[in-house]
Amino acid sequence: MRVVSFLLAGSFLTSCAVQPGSTPGSLPPHSWGMPQIINVSAYDPKEKQRAGVGFSEHNVTALRANGASALIARAGKGGNLDEKCAAFLASADRVGLLPGVYYRVQRHVDAVAQADQLVNRVHALKRSRSWNAPSLLICGDFDGNLPLSSILRFMDRVESRTGIVPVAYLENSTQLKQTLSRADAATKAKLRRMPYWLALYAHDSGAGPVYPAPGSPHGLVEQYQVWSDWTMWQYGGVDWERGGSRPKVYHHGRHRFPLYFGTLDRPAERSVFNGSQAGLQAFWQRHGLPLR
Repeated sequence: MRVVSFLLAGSFLTSCAVQPGSTPGSLPPHSWGMPQIINVSAYDPKEKQRAGVGFSEHNVTALRANGASALIARAGKGGNLDEKCAAFLASADRVGLLPGVYYRVQRHVDAVAQADQLVNRVHALKRSRSWNAPSLLICGDFDGNLPLSSILRFMDRVESRTGIVPVAYLENSTQLKQTLSRADAATKAKLRRMPYWLALYAHDSGAGPVYPAPGSPHGLVEQYQVWSDWTMWQYGGVDWERGGSRPKVYHHGRHRFPLYFGTLDRPAERSVFNGSQAGLQAFWQRHGLPLR
């Protein structure tokens, strides 16, 4: 998720229309060749904080021009749909970003009802336009206080209605680590069918009386004791302070990601895929709803 002026946007748009999600013309510095993914919600775009280029739900050219390969938009949260989701995904598809959705699953609403809302939304999105991309990635973003039963019921419902096993996004959550690590072998095997999308914004975050700070993505994988490796890593997020956003980005060891994404003038939540561009394409189709 970095550097090209708008003078080059036309060439990006032309190539992207032919091959959605193809290898970007430039990759952000310090990305180690890992494909970059931007995740957005109704909170995006966040406020301008420096000189540079911006984006909106109606125009994400700057994300593509700075090296992003995909965009995952929030479809809903705890029973409420996100009003910017469709616009963000249509804009992403126009410029060749692979589209995806995530749903924030919360404890106060039945997990199956939330899964149904997500599935209904992805089917509506499929019908909403003629897509360039081959598939729409489906992800569940599980709140840190969810019981294991809710995660499994959400997963089962999405798969039963779509045939697709969703991606599992998990925060650096003590409660979830305890819940998942204590699951029996059969349950862990079932959980592993969902690719693990981890969130880690600093090597020293998450320390407490139960677990030390994981230090690295691999350290967080070991604390969950379910997956052997991670598939996506959200390394860039934000803290909200006094009505504004403050970027928080992993910057340690060999993974010293810059505070901002390329030439963007504001923070962006961003992730990397643990593999190649070809692997990203295959992953998107394996865990995404076919769009054509």
